[in-house]
Amino acid sequence: MTVVARDPKNGVEVVTFGCRLNAFESEVIRSRAADAGLRDAVIINTCAVTAEAERQARQAIRKLKRERPDAHLIVTGCAAQLDPARFAAMPEVDRVLGNAEKLDAAAYAATGPKVRVNDIMAVRDGAAHLVAGFAERVRAFVEIQNGCDHRCTFCIIPFARGPNRSVAPEHVVAQVRRLVTQGYAEVVLTGVDIGDWGRDLAPGSSLAALVRTILTEVPGLPRLRLSSIDPAEVDQALVDLFAREARLMPHVHLSLQAGDPLILKRMKRRHAPGDAVRIADRLRAVRPGIVFGADLIAGFPTETEAMFERTRAHVDDVGLTHLHVFPYSPRPGTPAARMRQVPAPVRKARAEALRAQAARRLDAYLRAQVGSIVEALVETPADARTPHYAHVRLAEGRAPWSVGAIVRARATGVDAGALVGNPLPLERGGGQGWESFGERAS
Repeated sequence: MTVVARDPKNGVEVVTFGCRLNAFESEVIRSRAADAGLRDAVIINTCAVTAEAERQARQAIRKLKRERPDAHLIVTGCAAQLDPARFAAMPEVDRVLGNAEKLDAAAYAATGPKVRVNDIMAVRDGAAHLVAGFAERVRAFVEIQNGCDHRCTFCIIPFARGPNRSVAPEHVVAQVRRLVTQGYAEVVLTGVDIGDWGRDLAPGSSLAALVRTILTEVPGLPRLRLSSIDPAEVDQALVDLFAREARLMPHVHLSLQAGDPLILKRMKRRHAPGDAVRIADRLRAVRPGIVFGADLIAGFPTETEAMFERTRAHVDDVGLTHLHVFPYSPRPGTPAARMRQVPAPVRKARAEALRAQAARRLDAYLRAQVGSIVEALVETPADARTPHYAHVRLAEGRAPWSVGAIVRARATGVDAGALVGNPLPLERGGGQGWESFGERAS
């Protein structure tokens, strides 16, 4: 859960659950609420990827109402889109908005129905939303598409987000250019299924073409990063960009979900385990040192112990460094919810085993970086992030660098899942400073 800082001018705060796309949209929400003149309100932007995410949202709603009893509570996001009646029935909730409505300033007007949730599947246009910035974030998100045309058997999100809709390339470039002008050193391209960007445009295009356009037309952008991508959508053109574009970060997060071939078929995924291995090998061949992350589901229906062990072996075969692990969560209305379920304690134990494996792999990667010099984006006075998405703890008591700047640091050790880094001094005009670039404009 992330809280977008409360606006002191109107007393509105936005609480965000879930993905990077939700984080981007929360900034749009904050702007639209201000445009509508909304005051003294809390807007909860929910997630529906798991039942646990919905439970946490309901818990947060009750807590927020206790903390701000006089505030107007508005619930929106994927969970609200899928089950508006359940949230409308909560006594703490004043209004419920769907995923399309939450981006419309008119929805935040003082009057209107308690529930405004329309058919998201009828939305066909990719809207461009410009944001002024990102509260308390040094990494900027840019929405390039929304929705999904695929139907994985475990996933309810297409019914909360609607069909694939691409944002026009000129609007994406304009947003990136605007953010760079404001001093953001890193932009993350985000969406529900970013690999499908461009397929609905006329003429059709591709993610690789969009990345190439951004890097060409915004030469002042230091870092461009991709959010999660389906392995089936990593084509040769994208591989070639990783080979020649240093500003495209050497970190690919793959939507793998499993490593057993039969489980992948039952999930209705579009790749086999060998495809992911080959993609990783191709990218390593052209971009030595590139790192991979992945989403994995533990305890998918019908998963046996042998199937789970194949997923664990797959983590090593692909060479994953950053893992995002979910224990399987049945979503009503999905085919997987009707399959033979793995007992909840087994799902939980398998998720814990994968997370332990992930911690070991991350630790091994970090220890291999000790002694090297890394370029790290400063997120707080004590924390930064490398191009490979490794967390760096900057030396305490030595913080002349600016949050939002990129500094060079020597990795001197590993501590609790992060590199320990000492920023390198640089002589500038006879005085000692710290080597940095991409400082945020104030």
